[in-house]
Amino acid sequence: MNLMQDLPQEQIIATDKDWWRGAVIYQIYPRSFQDSNHDGIGDLAGIIHRLQHVAELGVDAIWISPFFRSPMLDFGYDVSDYRDVDPMFGTLGDFDALVTRAHELGLKVLIDLVLSHSSNQHPWFHESQSSRDNPKADWYVWADAKPDGSPPNNWLSIFGGSAWEWSGDRMQYYLHNFLKEQPDLNLHNPQVQEELLSIVRFWLDRGVDGFRLDTINFYFHDQQLRDNPALDPARRNATIAPEVNPYNWQEHLYDKNQPENLDFLRRFRALLDEYPAATSVGEVGDAQYGMQIQAEYTGGGDKVHMAYSFDFLAAIPPTAERVGEVITEYEKTIGDGWACWAFSNHDVVRHASRWNLGEEARRLYAALLLSLRGSVCLYQGEELGLTEAYVSYEDLQDPYGIRFWPKFKGRDGCRTPIPWISDNQNGGFSDAKPWLPVAVEHLQRSVSDQQSKTDSTLAFYQAMVAFRHGYPALAKGSMELIRAADGVVAFIREYDGQRLFCAFNLTNAGQPVALPQGNWRQDLGVPFTAVMREEEVTLPPYQAFFGVKDDEARIEA
Repeated sequence: MNLMQDLPQEQIIATDKDWWRGAVIYQIYPRSFQDSNHDGIGDLAGIIHRLQHVAELGVDAIWISPFFRSPMLDFGYDVSDYRDVDPMFGTLGDFDALVTRAHELGLKVLIDLVLSHSSNQHPWFHESQSSRDNPKADWYVWADAKPDGSPPNNWLSIFGGSAWEWSGDRMQYYLHNFLKEQPDLNLHNPQVQEELLSIVRFWLDRGVDGFRLDTINFYFHDQQLRDNPALDPARRNATIAPEVNPYNWQEHLYDKNQPENLDFLRRFRALLDEYPAATSVGEVGDAQYGMQIQAEYTGGGDKVHMAYSFDFLAAIPPTAERVGEVITEYEKTIGDGWACWAFSNHDVVRHASRWNLGEEARRLYAALLLSLRGSVCLYQGEELGLTEAYVSYEDLQDPYGIRFWPKFKGRDGCRTPIPWISDNQNGGFSDAKPWLPVAVEHLQRSVSDQQSKTDSTLAFYQAMVAFRHGYPALAKGSMELIRAADGVVAFIREYDGQRLFCAFNLTNAGQPVALPQGNWRQDLGVPFTAVMREEEVTLPPYQAFFGVKDDEARIEA
């Protein structure tokens, strides 16, 4: 089944292969988006029901977190069948209907592929574990114990403890960078690569427009199984749970980021290039070398298109100086590569809470995010200004949080259901008890309440996304950093002769900002209250300014 073959030839020719560059992508966590069958868990039919909301936001694409068959120990990131939908979420027919509806609404569809590991319930692993000489014996990473019975080396799991688990069936250890129920696939085996690429083709043939690739830099391991060296404490800057997990005490030279990955990504890209406009964004999970790996994995036009950036997913407050450091490093390192920026996702505390942002600050940071050079991911509920929800220990679902409670409460607080209406204890998400409770404080930020208000956070996001689409310079242009100090970030975006000056006051005090040389006109397409004079702009607290040359017009989105 190749849905692309059914497209008219003129439509294929007219397809913009470069649509992803500067695109705004909306992440849907399906368990928490909309329940359609009254079991308290979101599903594919529920996504179809609510897609109009996403389309009205004005984004270019959706990214759907995993919906494949799975024991759900890591909520879909432990896959037991890559070619089928878990009955919890629906059927392959539901997925096809979702793709059709998304395309009708002008939305591209990206799905989340987990190629570095599978579930231990996958038939591949059952066979691999059964003996040392079966056809799939080498499909996972197996190693003998040390003479004293201890694991083969010092590698650690992101979820805590050793990255090795003992199997009495094979009398060997297997590698798992995450839960012990998520054994790592051995991509050094050509058969494994072929099978994974056939899975990629399966979903492309069903009409998907691309992939978000989970933990893309974990695909290969050092075949010599060398120990990782210790990491200088001054360089420990992990995004998730650094206060409870020694994973970031190692310099991960050998358990990920291996050079063989580049050749596999070239094979992956060659497959995507057979389709008119397929794209990919890879999640680079590395606290020390993230920007360098982004450049390697996205440069040259022959690997992944974009790399999902962790720079603004950390707890570190994004001061003007910090934003300037990231922009400077990005411009120095990325070359012809491309980043996909995000402030929130399903793995981190929502940024409204993580950075303790008030209402005005949330909107300002949204404007900053949507003005950066690169593509952008918005996480469901971000457009409503949702904060991190409190989830009691009795209601926890995340194995990470259950293990490290109460010092680290896990990832459930950012995964609670979306509030669609305010006059219902479940926010219109489900008629049944939701898998995670709907936060009471979220009800006052429901979609229905905000849709009717022109000054709502939702209305602001709609205006800012439209503003970004109105200026090619914001989507695809170069970036020149002008200032990143004293609470102000300012830069110029330029594309095909169009120049846009963007300035952001990240503080609670008014700030003067000098205009670059030239004749500038303030664009009031988004509701900010900056005051422009001849050579200077006054930025009130948490306000932005967008200036364009007098002879340059904005495209009406």
